[in-house]
Amino acid sequence: MAFGRLERTSGPQPMSDINMTPLIDVMLVLLVIFMITAPLMTSSLKLDLPRSDAAQSSDAPSFIAVSIDAGGHLFLADQEIDATALAQRVVELAQANPQTEVQLRADQAVPYGRVAELIGIVQKGGLTRIGFVAVAPSSTP
Repeated sequence: MAFGRLERTSGPQPMSDINMTPLIDVMLVLLVIFMITAPLMTSSLKLDLPRSDAAQSSDAPSFIAVSIDAGGHLFLADQEIDATALAQRVVELAQANPQTEVQLRADQAVPYGRVAELIGIVQKGGLTRIGFVAVAPSSTP
């Protein structure tokens, strides 16, 4: 029997490279968060929307946003527009796609009669899908 020298094998060497996988995961999560929140920040028109427990965003594939501020001014996609131009634009959109949804955002101070006039303009133009936008009530009284 031959006894040789007992050789000790050294253990694995410590890894001196940085692990990029967690960093990439964090960056992708941040990218998704910014992609989701960026469209929500595009509305620059300040309205005091009514509060509703049933308020939730709509995932309508094609829609237009029509707003009425406290002064009664009409806005189409955050650009001020008068009633006749809005009626013409609604007719054009109805001819292009009759399933286009109108998302109506009205300030709380706007009288219901003014909102009803706007609904009449939209329906007369040929669009019948109208959604009222509201914000969820805050949990603090």
